[in-house]
Amino acid sequence: MNAAQPFTDPAMIAAYVASTPRKVPGFADLHRMAMLLLAERAPAAADILVVGAGGGLELKAFAEAQPDWRFVGVDPSAAMLDLARRVLGPLGARVDLRQGLVDSVPPGPFDGATCLLTLHFLQREERLHTLREIHRRLKPRAPLVVAHHSVSNGGEATTWLARSAAFAGGPGAGVERARISGAKMAEHLPLLSADEEVAVLREAGFADAALFYAGFSFRGWISRA
Repeated sequence: MNAAQPFTDPAMIAAYVASTPRKVPGFADLHRMAMLLLAERAPAAADILVVGAGGGLELKAFAEAQPDWRFVGVDPSAAMLDLARRVLGPLGARVDLRQGLVDSVPPGPFDGATCLLTLHFLQREERLHTLREIHRRLKPRAPLVVAHHSVSNGGEATTWLARSAAFAGGPGAGVERARISGAKMAEHLPLLSADEEVAVLREAGFADAALFYAGFSFRGWISRA
């Protein structure tokens, strides 16, 4: 699946800033946790790589929390990068936004990186390539924070995705509608199990992967280059 494909619809892009926090359990807290995990190893004036930066929501959260950090954000969707510029406003002075894939990002090296709500769109080999390219741009032992849809070991993808769909639907979400949405997501998203997630990170060169976040079908890991 092309990671940019879901982010070309004007209606979806217009609703992104308001709708995304409602779809992801603990969305603002996920950003705060990611920032804190980066800050454990990053210097005060860190250079941070944000992969899948379209929309700008995590960039805004990071930049507000860390006034001396600088960022390179990359995303394949021009429309989502335009949205990121509007979301960032004056904070954008510390952000270099680039359209494309991580391959087009300068070599760095960076003090840390994030890839949030992105990798679940990528088939395993494309995901592995993306993670390897991130790894190549990080300083030794620099942190990487990832979070996206995943499947618990032995879990059934459709069930957990349906629960996420019900959460996203709010108080009026019906069980049957959520089940149908979950089945469609399971059909189109190339999800990995938790063990597979760690294995891909290890194969890409990352070490010490540890789960720090879980909310229905969403999971997040911290690892180091």
